[in-house]
Amino acid sequence: MKRIIVAIDGYSSCGKSTLAKALAKTLHYAYLDSGAMYRAVTLYFLDNQLDYNDPEVVEEVLQHIEIHFERIDGQNRTFLNGVDIERAIREMRVSEHVSPVSTISTVRRAMVRQQQAMGKRRGIVADGRDIGTVVFPDAELKIFLVADPEVRTSRRHLELAAKGIDADWHEVQRNLLERDHIDSTRADSPLRQADDAVIIDNTLLSEEQQLEKALALAKERIPAA
Repeated sequence: MKRIIVAIDGYSSCGKSTLAKALAKTLHYAYLDSGAMYRAVTLYFLDNQLDYNDPEVVEEVLQHIEIHFERIDGQNRTFLNGVDIERAIREMRVSEHVSPVSTISTVRRAMVRQQQAMGKRRGIVADGRDIGTVVFPDAELKIFLVADPEVRTSRRHLELAAKGIDADWHEVQRNLLERDHIDSTRADSPLRQADDAVIIDNTLLSEEQQLEKALALAKERIPAA
């Protein structure tokens, strides 16, 4: 059976990663977490106290960043220069800076190159904000996830709590809405729905229900060998 690329885009905390991971597992595909890659770059700037507003600094930093993913104990883990940073990149301090970092054209071009290299063999499920429009415009299936902002905030708050991160609910919502604005209005590859994307509103859907919808769409597009 031939393998396809599934591109899942949408706003922060719409459940992109949850759906992408589940769909990849069900299809026995690789999972590409593009958001984690931008968070990894952001973490590098913060931990090394480097100014991401300085173009020369950005160019130099990107020469020293290598990102890869590993599945450990059933969980997708992000590695930066060989170090597991999965927990660190989910902290609020990274969330506060990841959108500005992700607007930097040099950073986006570098990450897109890495992402496209990962997808050359196809058989991949990728989620992010420009996956179906920039990274994999030829993806056989493009999904655009939407959800009510209040629901998104609650999901993100619970996600942080599950990781042992204590965050104020209103601060989480402020951060989400600010990231929505930055991601949608940035000059380089802004977040938008691809013309051929299928919208799934998961405000009232369980994880199982949204997976069922996405899986049905994928099966329609996977050609027979």
